Amino acid sequence: MKLMNYMNLNVHPVQLSFFKDRTHAFEEVFHAHQGMEILIVHEGTGIVVIEQQILELAPGSIFCFRPFQLHRIRINNLPQDNYIRSLFVLEPAVLVAAISTFPTLREFLMKLWKDPLMPQAFRSESLAELEVLLRSYMPRLDLVKERGPERLLEEQTLFLTAFLHQLRTDSEKNSDALPHLSGRSSSTAERMLAWIEAHYMEPFRLEELASAVHLTPNHVSATFHQSIGSTITEYLTARRIRQACWLLRTTDMSVQDIGEGVGLGNFSYFCQLFKKHVGYTPYKFKGMSAYTTFID
Repeated sequence: MKLMNYMNLNVHPVQLSFFKDRTHAFEEVFHAHQGMEILIVHEGTGIVVIEQQILELAPGSIFCFRPFQLHRIRINNLPQDNYIRSLFVLEPAVLVAAISTFPTLREFLMKLWKDPLMPQAFRSESLAELEVLLRSYMPRLDLVKERGPERLLEEQTLFLTAFLHQLRTDSEKNSDALPHLSGRSSSTAERMLAWIEAHYMEPFRLEELASAVHLTPNHVSATFHQSIGSTITEYLTARRIRQACWLLRTTDMSVQDIGEGVGLGNFSYFCQLFKKHVGYTPYKFKGMSAYTTFID
Protein backbone atom coordinates (compact mmCIF):
# COMPACT_ATOMS: atom_id res chain seq x y z
CA MET A 1 0.00 0.00 0.00
CA LYS A 2 1.37 3.39 -0.96
CA LEU A 3 1.44 6.21 1.58
CA MET A 4 -0.03 8.62 -0.95
CA ASN A 5 -3.31 7.50 -2.57
CA TYR A 6 -5.68 8.92 -5.17
CA MET A 7 -3.04 10.51 -7.39
CA ASN A 8 -5.67 10.28 -10.16
CA LEU A 9 -7.13 13.49 -8.73
CA ASN A 10 -4.70 15.04 -11.21
CA VAL A 11 -6.96 13.64 -13.95
CA HIS A 12 -10.37 14.14 -12.32
CA PRO A 13 -10.68 16.16 -9.09
CA VAL A 14 -13.43 14.14 -7.40
CA GLN A 15 -13.56 10.42 -6.58
CA LEU A 16 -16.69 9.03 -4.89
CA SER A 17 -17.21 5.54 -3.46
CA PHE A 18 -20.59 4.63 -1.92
CA PHE A 19 -21.39 1.84 0.57
CA LYS A 20 -18.20 -0.08 -0.14
CA ASP A 21 -17.91 -3.37 1.76
CA ARG A 22 -14.27 -3.52 2.93
CA THR A 23 -14.75 -6.39 5.36
CA HIS A 24 -12.45 -8.77 3.49
CA ALA A 25 -10.27 -6.22 1.70
CA PHE A 26 -9.41 -3.76 4.44
CA GLU A 27 -5.74 -2.95 4.91
CA GLU A 28 -4.58 -1.09 7.99
CA VAL A 29 -1.81 1.37 7.15
CA PHE A 30 -0.78 4.96 7.78
CA HIS A 31 -1.56 6.93 4.66
CA ALA A 32 -2.41 10.36 3.29
CA HIS A 33 -4.17 11.70 0.22
CA GLN A 34 -3.49 14.42 -2.26
CA GLY A 35 -7.00 15.79 -1.70
CA MET A 36 -9.47 16.09 1.15
CA GLU A 37 -10.96 12.77 2.22
CA ILE A 38 -14.42 12.38 3.79
CA LEU A 39 -15.13 9.01 5.38
CA ILE A 40 -18.63 7.91 6.42
CA VAL A 41 -18.92 4.71 8.48
CA HIS A 42 -22.08 2.67 7.89
CA GLU A 43 -21.03 -0.51 9.71
CA GLY A 44 -18.01 -1.33 11.85
CA THR A 45 -16.24 -0.20 15.00
CA GLY A 46 -12.64 0.72 15.67
CA ILE A 47 -10.38 3.72 16.03
CA VAL A 48 -8.94 6.48 13.86
CA VAL A 49 -5.50 7.94 14.50
CA ILE A 50 -5.32 11.50 13.15
CA GLU A 51 -2.64 14.02 14.03
CA GLN A 52 -1.99 13.36 17.74
CA GLN A 53 -5.49 12.06 18.48
CA ILE A 54 -6.93 8.56 18.84
CA LEU A 55 -10.69 8.73 18.17
CA GLU A 56 -13.46 6.17 18.37
CA LEU A 57 -15.06 4.94 15.13
CA ALA A 58 -18.63 3.61 14.98
CA PRO A 59 -21.64 3.60 12.62
CA GLY A 60 -22.55 7.22 11.90
CA SER A 61 -18.98 8.48 12.36
CA ILE A 62 -17.85 11.01 9.76
CA PHE A 63 -14.19 11.97 9.42
CA CYS A 64 -12.78 14.81 7.32
CA PHE A 65 -9.07 14.38 6.60
CA ARG A 66 -7.18 17.33 5.14
CA PRO A 67 -4.89 17.09 2.10
CA PHE A 68 -1.62 15.30 2.94
CA GLN A 69 -2.83 14.69 6.52
CA LEU A 70 -1.49 11.44 7.94
CA HIS A 71 -4.09 9.08 9.39
CA ARG A 72 -4.68 5.43 10.17
CA ILE A 73 -7.90 3.44 10.56
CA ARG A 74 -8.21 0.31 12.71
CA ILE A 75 -11.35 -1.82 12.45
CA ASN A 76 -12.28 -4.26 15.21
CA ASN A 77 -13.19 -7.93 14.82
CA LEU A 78 -12.61 -8.38 11.09
CA PRO A 79 -13.86 -10.41 9.32
CA GLN A 80 -16.41 -11.52 11.92
CA ASP A 81 -18.01 -8.05 11.86
CA ASN A 82 -18.63 -6.01 8.72
CA TYR A 83 -16.88 -2.81 7.73
CA ILE A 84 -18.93 -0.81 5.22
CA ARG A 85 -18.06 2.79 4.41
CA SER A 86 -18.54 5.57 1.88
CA LEU A 87 -15.48 7.56 0.86
CA PHE A 88 -15.22 10.88 -0.96
CA VAL A 89 -11.85 12.26 -2.04
CA LEU A 90 -11.71 15.67 -3.70
CA GLU A 91 -9.55 18.64 -4.43
CA PRO A 92 -11.20 21.13 -2.02
CA ALA A 93 -10.39 24.17 -4.17
CA VAL A 94 -12.75 22.82 -6.85
CA LEU A 95 -15.66 22.63 -4.40
CA VAL A 96 -14.79 26.00 -2.84
CA ALA A 97 -15.11 27.62 -6.27
CA ALA A 98 -18.38 25.83 -7.01
CA ILE A 99 -20.13 27.00 -3.80
CA SER A 100 -18.85 30.58 -3.88
CA THR A 101 -22.45 31.85 -4.03
CA PHE A 102 -23.17 30.21 -0.64
CA PRO A 103 -20.88 32.17 1.68
CA THR A 104 -21.68 30.42 4.96
CA LEU A 105 -21.36 26.97 3.38
CA ARG A 106 -18.09 28.04 1.78
CA GLU A 107 -16.84 29.24 5.16
CA PHE A 108 -17.72 25.85 6.70
CA LEU A 109 -15.76 24.04 3.98
CA MET A 110 -12.79 26.36 4.36
CA LYS A 111 -12.68 25.60 8.09
CA LEU A 112 -12.80 21.86 7.43
CA TRP A 113 -9.97 22.33 4.97
CA LYS A 114 -7.69 24.71 6.82
CA ASP A 115 -8.73 25.67 10.35
CA PRO A 116 -6.63 23.71 12.90
CA LEU A 117 -9.27 24.37 15.59
CA MET A 118 -12.11 22.94 13.48
CA PRO A 119 -13.26 19.45 14.52
CA GLN A 120 -12.51 16.84 11.88
CA ALA A 121 -14.70 14.10 13.33
CA PHE A 122 -18.48 14.14 13.65
CA ARG A 123 -21.28 11.79 14.65
CA SER A 124 -24.42 11.77 12.52
CA GLU A 125 -27.50 11.46 14.70
CA SER A 126 -29.56 10.59 11.62
CA LEU A 127 -27.45 8.07 9.70
CA ALA A 128 -30.56 6.66 7.99
CA GLU A 129 -31.45 10.10 6.59
CA LEU A 130 -27.89 10.65 5.44
CA GLU A 131 -27.90 7.28 3.68
CA VAL A 132 -31.11 8.25 1.87
CA LEU A 133 -29.28 11.32 0.53
CA LEU A 134 -26.38 9.19 -0.68
CA ARG A 135 -28.62 6.61 -2.33
CA SER A 136 -30.67 9.29 -4.09
CA TYR A 137 -27.59 10.57 -5.92
CA MET A 138 -25.99 7.24 -6.78
CA PRO A 139 -28.15 6.49 -9.87
CA ARG A 140 -27.72 10.06 -11.15
CA LEU A 141 -23.95 9.78 -10.94
CA ASP A 142 -23.97 6.39 -12.66
CA LEU A 143 -26.17 7.82 -15.43
CA VAL A 144 -23.85 10.69 -16.34
CA LYS A 145 -20.56 8.76 -16.28
CA GLU A 146 -20.79 8.17 -20.03
CA ARG A 147 -21.58 11.83 -20.78
CA GLY A 148 -18.10 13.14 -20.23
CA PRO A 149 -16.00 14.41 -17.32
CA GLU A 150 -17.54 17.91 -17.24
CA ARG A 151 -21.08 16.60 -16.77
CA LEU A 152 -19.88 14.06 -14.23
CA LEU A 153 -18.04 16.74 -12.26
CA GLU A 154 -21.17 18.91 -12.28
CA GLU A 155 -23.28 16.13 -10.76
CA GLN A 156 -20.57 15.25 -8.26
CA THR A 157 -20.34 18.88 -7.18
CA LEU A 158 -24.11 19.09 -6.72
CA PHE A 159 -24.00 15.98 -4.55
CA LEU A 160 -21.08 17.25 -2.46
CA THR A 161 -22.86 20.57 -1.95
CA ALA A 162 -25.94 18.77 -0.63
CA PHE A 163 -23.80 16.51 1.55
CA LEU A 164 -21.82 19.43 2.93
CA HIS A 165 -25.05 21.25 3.79
CA GLN A 166 -26.27 18.16 5.68
CA LEU A 167 -22.95 17.81 7.49
CA ARG A 168 -23.04 21.43 8.58
CA THR A 169 -26.61 21.03 9.82
CA ASP A 170 -25.67 17.92 11.82
CA SER A 171 -22.60 19.64 13.28
CA GLU A 172 -24.73 22.58 14.44
CA LYS A 173 -27.23 20.25 16.12
CA ASN A 174 -24.53 18.21 17.81
CA SER A 175 -21.46 20.30 18.57
CA ASP A 176 -19.74 17.54 20.58
CA ALA A 177 -16.68 16.10 18.88
CA LEU A 178 -16.22 12.34 18.69
CA PRO A 179 -14.74 11.00 21.94
CA HIS A 180 -11.09 10.10 22.31
CA LEU A 181 -10.43 6.44 22.95
CA SER A 182 -10.46 6.00 26.72
CA GLY A 183 -7.74 4.23 28.64
CA ARG A 184 -4.31 4.90 30.07
CA SER A 185 -2.44 3.27 27.17
CA SER A 186 -4.30 5.43 24.64
CA SER A 187 -3.49 8.59 26.59
CA THR A 188 0.17 7.56 26.72
CA ALA A 189 0.16 6.83 22.98
CA GLU A 190 -1.23 10.30 22.27
CA ARG A 191 1.63 11.80 24.28
CA MET A 192 4.06 9.75 22.20
CA LEU A 193 2.46 11.03 19.01
CA ALA A 194 2.79 14.60 20.27
CA TRP A 195 6.48 14.05 21.08
CA ILE A 196 7.16 12.56 17.65
CA GLU A 197 5.38 15.50 16.03
CA ALA A 198 7.77 17.87 17.77
CA HIS A 199 10.91 15.83 16.98
CA TYR A 200 10.36 13.86 13.75
CA MET A 201 12.78 16.12 11.83
CA GLU A 202 15.61 15.09 14.17
CA PRO A 203 17.52 11.78 14.45
CA PHE A 204 15.24 9.47 16.41
CA ARG A 205 16.34 7.98 19.74
CA LEU A 206 13.94 5.65 21.50
CA GLU A 207 15.48 6.45 24.87
CA GLU A 208 14.56 10.14 24.53
CA LEU A 209 10.94 9.29 23.74
CA ALA A 210 10.82 6.85 26.65
CA SER A 211 12.18 9.47 29.02
CA ALA A 212 9.63 12.04 27.82
CA VAL A 213 6.68 9.75 28.63
CA HIS A 214 8.29 8.20 31.75
CA LEU A 215 8.40 4.62 30.51
CA THR A 216 11.10 2.10 29.67
CA PRO A 217 12.02 1.80 25.96
CA ASN A 218 10.49 -1.68 25.73
CA HIS A 219 7.28 -0.48 27.37
CA VAL A 220 7.13 2.48 24.98
CA SER A 221 7.34 0.24 21.92
CA ALA A 222 4.74 -2.21 23.25
CA THR A 223 2.28 0.52 24.28
CA PHE A 224 2.58 2.32 20.95
CA HIS A 225 1.98 -0.86 18.97
CA GLN A 226 -0.92 -1.94 21.17
CA SER A 227 -2.71 1.42 20.94
CA ILE A 228 -1.99 2.41 17.34
CA GLY A 229 -1.29 -0.85 15.53
CA SER A 230 2.08 0.00 14.03
CA THR A 231 5.66 0.24 15.18
CA ILE A 232 7.14 3.62 16.05
CA THR A 233 9.48 3.31 13.06
CA GLU A 234 6.56 2.75 10.67
CA TYR A 235 4.77 5.81 11.99
CA LEU A 236 7.90 7.97 11.99
CA THR A 237 8.67 7.02 8.38
CA ALA A 238 5.11 7.80 7.29
CA ARG A 239 5.19 11.16 9.08
CA ARG A 240 8.46 12.14 7.42
CA ILE A 241 7.33 11.11 3.94
CA ARG A 242 4.01 12.92 4.42
CA GLN A 243 5.86 16.14 5.30
CA ALA A 244 8.19 15.70 2.34
CA CYS A 245 5.14 15.45 0.03
CA TRP A 246 3.73 18.66 1.47
CA LEU A 247 7.01 20.53 1.09
CA LEU A 248 7.51 19.28 -2.46
CA ARG A 249 4.08 20.59 -3.43
CA THR A 250 4.08 23.89 -1.53
CA THR A 251 7.66 25.19 -1.47
CA ASP A 252 10.63 25.81 -3.74
CA MET A 253 13.02 23.91 -1.47
CA SER A 254 15.41 21.53 -3.20
CA VAL A 255 14.78 17.80 -2.89
CA GLN A 256 17.98 17.38 -0.88
CA ASP A 257 17.04 20.17 1.55
CA ILE A 258 13.60 18.61 2.01
CA GLY A 259 15.12 15.23 2.83
CA GLU A 260 17.35 16.82 5.45
CA GLY A 261 14.46 18.91 6.77
CA VAL A 262 12.33 15.85 7.52
CA GLY A 263 15.10 13.96 9.29
CA LEU A 264 16.34 11.87 6.35
CA GLY A 265 19.77 13.33 5.74
CA ASN A 266 21.04 10.43 3.62
CA PHE A 267 19.94 11.68 0.20
CA SER A 268 19.93 8.38 -1.68
CA TYR A 269 18.06 6.68 1.16
CA PHE A 270 15.49 9.49 1.24
CA CYS A 271 14.84 9.13 -2.52
CA GLN A 272 14.59 5.34 -2.22
CA LEU A 273 12.20 5.54 0.74
CA PHE A 274 10.07 8.21 -0.93
CA LYS A 275 9.59 6.17 -4.09
CA LYS A 276 8.74 3.07 -2.06
CA HIS A 277 5.95 4.85 -0.18
CA VAL A 278 4.66 7.27 -2.81
CA GLY A 279 5.28 5.40 -6.04
CA TYR A 280 7.24 8.25 -7.62
CA THR A 281 10.67 9.76 -7.10
CA PRO A 282 10.68 13.09 -5.24
CA TYR A 283 11.62 14.84 -8.50
CA LYS A 284 8.73 13.23 -10.39
CA PHE A 285 6.29 14.05 -7.61
CA LYS A 286 7.43 17.68 -7.43
CA GLY A 287 6.90 18.13 -11.17
CA MET A 288 3.43 16.59 -11.33
CA SER A 289 0.54 18.94 -12.00
CA ALA A 290 -2.26 19.22 -9.45
CA TYR A 291 -5.64 20.93 -9.20
CA THR A 292 -4.97 22.15 -5.69
CA THR A 293 -4.80 25.89 -5.19
CA PHE A 294 -3.63 26.75 -1.68
CA ILE A 295 -5.99 29.52 -0.61
CA ASP A 296 -4.95 31.65 2.38
